[in-house]
Amino acid sequence: MPYWDNWTDEQGVSHLTKCKLRNFTLRQLAPHADPQWVNHAQQGQARMVTSVQPAHWKGGWHAPESVQWIVPIQGVWFVQSMDGTRVELNPGDALLSEDVGAKADRDGHIGHLSGNVGDAPVALMITQFASATPSHKPCLTE
Repeated sequence: MPYWDNWTDEQGVSHLTKCKLRNFTLRQLAPHADPQWVNHAQQGQARMVTSVQPAHWKGGWHAPESVQWIVPIQGVWFVQSMDGTRVELNPGDALLSEDVGAKADRDGHIGHLSGNVGDAPVALMITQFASATPSHKPCLTE
């Protein structure tokens, strides 16, 4: 399963790398259900936030306070890392935002820039992890 990893290198510069979740285990999650492929990419205390951003919303340059997974559920949303890489995410795409601890560059850019694409609102499901540690290397979450 593909996802985008927005990670920060040792110099505090954010990068976007396309990765794949790989470590799935066939498990029965409930007694009445057939087994299914399961991956525990993050564990620990978390909160889930649903965000609906108005049409033409822009987030400005910022770094998250915690590691978080972001999944658009309506509309198209973009994210741009400090190295200039920009990706557009459609409903069902996934981004692991690990650019916690990014450092401002000479232009004042820090972390990532994000916003809506097109003329429609965008809805995001965001799962924030209180104690997850950013990896500072791409694709370590498998």
